[in-house]
Amino acid sequence: MRKRRSAQEEDAGIDLTPMLDVVFIMLIFFIVTTSFVKEAGIDVNRPSASTAKKKERASILVAISQNGEIWIQKRRVDIRSVRANIERLHAESPEGTVVIQADQLSQTGILVQVMDQIRLAGVESISVAASPSVGG
Repeated sequence: MRKRRSAQEEDAGIDLTPMLDVVFIMLIFFIVTTSFVKEAGIDVNRPSASTAKKKERASILVAISQNGEIWIQKRRVDIRSVRANIERLHAESPEGTVVIQADQLSQTGILVQVMDQIRLAGVESISVAASPSVGG
């Protein structure tokens, strides 16, 4: 009699394993589909432009400070290592574009050198960040 009673008690419980599987699958789905905000590493004073548009899928950000420092992923890099860094980052997310955030007081020559290194790394989709002008 005791064996029969314990077997009935075991069958009366709800099996939560399938529900936990679904919860973990949903968690993985949300983690994979979440887009994370990427930062170049410094704040720059971007120039304003009346034709400025918001760029989607900007996966690689390069910042140029007013004194000519180049920043990629919160690290200061030399102009000679820009190409290698962009090649590595572009291999990680080939569908993304490169956005250069150049300070309005930075030198144009450095901007052109950075753009040249990015193109040599195999990236053709390059944008220069600008703030939308007020009243434009």
